[in-house]
Amino acid sequence: MKDLKAYRIEIFGLSNSTHDFNFTYNDDFFNFFENSLVSKGKGACDVVLTKTDSMITLNLTISGSIELECDRSLELFDFPIHVEKEIIYKYGDEEKELSEDVFVILKGEQEINIATFMYESISLEIPMKKLHPKFQNDTDSDEMIYVSEAEKESQEEGIDPRWEALKKLK
Repeated sequence: MKDLKAYRIEIFGLSNSTHDFNFTYNDDFFNFFENSLVSKGKGACDVVLTKTDSMITLNLTISGSIELECDRSLELFDFPIHVEKEIIYKYGDEEKELSEDVFVILKGEQEINIATFMYESISLEIPMKKLHPKFQNDTDSDEMIYVSEAEKESQEEGIDPRWEALKKLK
């Protein structure tokens, strides 16, 4: 795969009906995007394109996995991805984006490239807290992990050690 041309769908010659397309992604796919959150992964994207006289509807189903780094242990692990997304293209006089999933394209448009939609959909699946699967059963708690000896003693007494220094000033 030399460039993102592999993710083009030629829409000009398509008849007004439903068409199926299959694309794959791998490590090379993520190298095309600068400052990518993902550098490694593999999977497939199945596209069901429905073309009518006034619009084109793309239903993307992306499945596969990406490699993430655990926030707790810094170990690499494969994170499963499954995304279903609908994108609508309407025909109009000028190209513009009406919303994140609805676009206006020119009537004579030759092709649609879905690489950016695939990348954004995969990137949005990355969780805020990336935990290795071996930590999935751990319960999150707000307890302090490290407590000094002085803090332990003061907690037992019920006096904050920071106030002790102020008491000495009296």
